[in-house]
Amino acid sequence: MLLLFLAVLIGIPVMEISVFIQVGGEIGAFNTIILTIFTAVAGVALLRTQGLSVLMKAQETLKRGETPLNEIFSGILLALAGLFLLIPGFVTDGLGFLLFLPPLRNAIAHWLSKNVKTNKMGGFQNMNAGQGQGFRPKNSTVIDGEFHEVDPNQDSLEKEDVLIEQSDKANKDSPWSKNK
Repeated sequence: MLLLFLAVLIGIPVMEISVFIQVGGEIGAFNTIILTIFTAVAGVALLRTQGLSVLMKAQETLKRGETPLNEIFSGILLALAGLFLLIPGFVTDGLGFLLFLPPLRNAIAHWLSKNVKTNKMGGFQNMNAGQGQGFRPKNSTVIDGEFHEVDPNQDSLEKEDVLIEQSDKANKDSPWSKNK
């Protein structure tokens, strides 16, 4: 893998320089520079229009409740195409313009979405499990209260005394209060 990376790192600039020399010999140095600047400007314009189109498709996919995986990969390929067009050189410009072709880009994005392993989460239900806080569905009912253990061996008079003491401590503003 390291050798492949080094070959690409060294090979692309060497290839670009040789193509620059050949094109410059045919059309002249000034025209070569103008053509290089033109491809960069055209790349930015294409990236803007097609990027907005991919963004709109992603929003439509999200509205349908689906994962916009194809659109994500298409957006990544568009960014790569824009980068290729901004790098001076005719070989990278050619690769960039190829990635701007929607049928080719969509085919690559579809292939990537089928062959890249993704982690699919079913929701947020288990995000804070065991922490006692976090996500709760809107239709859940939470009942908050206090309890006091009563000894079953206590006689009934003592139980009433305990209940009276507790009611004295109760919140007077409570809708459950007897003292309303």
